[in-house]
Amino acid sequence: MVTPALTPDALARVSAIGPYFAVATGPCPEAGGFRPLADLYADPGALEECVRTVAGRLGTDQPRVAASTLHLGTASRLWSIALGCAALTGRVPDLAPDRLWWRLPASGPLDLWLPDPAEVDEEPLPALLGTVTVRNLAPWADAVRRVSGVSPHTLRGNAASALVGAHRVLLARAPAPVLPVIPLVRALLDRPPLAGTGTYRTRPPAPLAFRRRSCCLYYRVPGAGTCGDCVLNPKEKTS
Repeated sequence: MVTPALTPDALARVSAIGPYFAVATGPCPEAGGFRPLADLYADPGALEECVRTVAGRLGTDQPRVAASTLHLGTASRLWSIALGCAALTGRVPDLAPDRLWWRLPASGPLDLWLPDPAEVDEEPLPALLGTVTVRNLAPWADAVRRVSGVSPHTLRGNAASALVGAHRVLLARAPAPVLPVIPLVRALLDRPPLAGTGTYRTRPPAPLAFRRRSCCLYYRVPGAGTCGDCVLNPKEKTS
């Protein structure tokens, strides 16, 4: 059940944290061009066009690399908005893909617009699992895999990496969270579909240190290297 309790002002506070946390509300933003996120999951042509655009920006001729990059960036957007709301308000927005709208801007990750904000009427942990992993990341991964062949292992790793990245930005920039962020992220990483995607450790009050068991493929972009949590990086010495 969804109740209309999450205000535009609360989402504006979350949006101020950074670009990945930003979501427009109310009337359609200037220039328009938005479509329901469900369309991106269901329309192979729209997704293929996005992948081609991202590939051109990256300067790569490998669709799998562009598709994985697009997948990771979109997962980061979804986790950032949902986790940011949970941390700052104790509430989780309903991000059902027929309620959340998208457009691909000239640069950067997807622009997102939530015309009529509402919250999920559950505790934060099941609400995050439901609105992000079940209603979005599952169909998003299926769509990306169909058009590009990126492996499920890589896509699950992307989802976990996106969550960890969102929590690190929150801890660095968010004012006085209502809910403790690290226990919530640990609980998400310990449950399907993110369980087993990597290893983590905590050194409170520092953010989680995470090492994924897969690679997002970004190192194949000309001039790029590996990400900080990549499985391809040398393991840290323990002594």
